[in-house]
Amino acid sequence: MSKVAIIVLVVVALVVLFFISIYNKLVGLRNQYKNAFAQIDVQLKRRYDLIPNLVETAKGYIKHERETLEAVVQARNQAQSAAKSAAANPGDPASMKSLMGAEGALTGAMGRLFAVMEAYPDLKANQNMLSLMEELTSTENKVAFSRQAYNDSVMTYNTAREVFPNVIVANLCAFTAAQLFEVENVAERQAVKVSF
Repeated sequence: MSKVAIIVLVVVALVVLFFISIYNKLVGLRNQYKNAFAQIDVQLKRRYDLIPNLVETAKGYIKHERETLEAVVQARNQAQSAAKSAAANPGDPASMKSLMGAEGALTGAMGRLFAVMEAYPDLKANQNMLSLMEELTSTENKVAFSRQAYNDSVMTYNTAREVFPNVIVANLCAFTAAQLFEVENVAERQAVKVSF
């Protein structure tokens, strides 16, 4: 074998190893953001499980506020459905937009429920309601932390797939951009005021 052939083989082997290295890095980063979404999904499921208990506890006190309670249940069901769709393909822009919209609607409905609850001192003093509210608040904090971790993972992945020479491997191997989990409008960015 000639020196030129050996040099060509070494260069080809180095290029293949470099390609494999970039591919493996992108796979690892994609798996990281999918795992980060799974953490959000766990907290959202906990949230969705708490909401019916909250609504049932409130029903006895605010019977004539049926519209508000029904809106919360409907928004919860839509958010839960959107979360299942997003969990099937984390990072998919359409699924994430659907989830963000459903979560925004649920946040709005919960805000209206909290506002209605303000008018009922007996409800605010109910021990079950206080316990549920505390659990829901804790879960909301966990959702926020999980969303932050997910967005950090998505940013790392998207950056890695967009830099040169990774972009070449990403395009050849169909590594698509992942969608951040963002709040859609300014009203939803404001914290819901809850006071007892």
